[in-house]
Amino acid sequence: MPPLLERLGVELPVVQAGMGGGLSRHELAAAVSEAGGLGTIAVSGAAAIRSELAAARALTGRPLAVNLLLPFARRDWFEAAAAADVVVTFWGRPRRRTQGVWLHQCGSVAEARRAQAAGADGVVVQGVEAGGHVRGTTPALQLLEEVRATLPASYPLLLAGGIAEPGDVQVALEAGATAAVAGTRFLLSEESRAHALYKERLLAAEETLLTELFGAGWPAPHRVVPNAATNRWLSGVRPLFAAGRTKDERRTVFGAPWPNRLLNHLLAPGIRYAPASLQTRMIRSQRPGSRLLTPAGPTDDGPPNLVEAGALYAGETVSRIETMRPAAELVRELAG
Repeated sequence: MPPLLERLGVELPVVQAGMGGGLSRHELAAAVSEAGGLGTIAVSGAAAIRSELAAARALTGRPLAVNLLLPFARRDWFEAAAAADVVVTFWGRPRRRTQGVWLHQCGSVAEARRAQAAGADGVVVQGVEAGGHVRGTTPALQLLEEVRATLPASYPLLLAGGIAEPGDVQVALEAGATAAVAGTRFLLSEESRAHALYKERLLAAEETLLTELFGAGWPAPHRVVPNAATNRWLSGVRPLFAAGRTKDERRTVFGAPWPNRLLNHLLAPGIRYAPASLQTRMIRSQRPGSRLLTPAGPTDDGPPNLVEAGALYAGETVSRIETMRPAAELVRELAG
């Protein structure tokens, strides 16, 4: 058992990715942790973090993680997350904000080195094939190899991107990963809080898009399954660039029409820190033809308009997933 997992009391090298906006809450995180993996809660606001952690603790005595997106997280969010066994941060300058175990998700060798230098207990190496908010521009296994060659041999590295089946986990571990991080596979679990129609779309999906379209409040690349919004705005849009070094590795990144992108960048700080009530009104009024499209994903208790007008987050592994299963079964299966 790797020292980091042993220290935490995690039995199996399987981590459930923190899928934000309420897609992964206490039901999913507790089920994953109780089965021997590491479950992750990803919600917004200090009160929600405390509530979800308490609900998860009532279901399991195993370790739990909380995921925080640095562009949005505020001081009281970190104070609430400190009650978790692990705090995972993403998308920003790595800096220790907790006395407990801290992991930082990275998309490059340089970022991984900065996180290690800042005192992170380990880093999550994210490949370009991952779903959701994509920091990486290099295939996961290639980036893992590069980071492993740069950092100390004993330093914990977790691999995110391309994890959906037992063979994926085995390959990651053989390549030097401490554990494998799965997002899309757990999004398609019974405990996931994704909207039922969102899950249906993922089960039927054969492709994903990497795009900056859903950038209101956060102009960043997101990997999604196509819907009415992407069909409306990305038809005929020229790619920004192709991530990856070789032809087989390249993933095309689509931006958005320039007026959409301009609005996203101009309004990003204001929208990000707007009152929650205003953000909720924006999300509920979002339509496929809206110029401002937020990164909000469709949850089972959220507005159904997001199925066509929101971000249907999914990694490239979605084309290999054909069933929805209980999270505990998935943990045991992935761990082999």
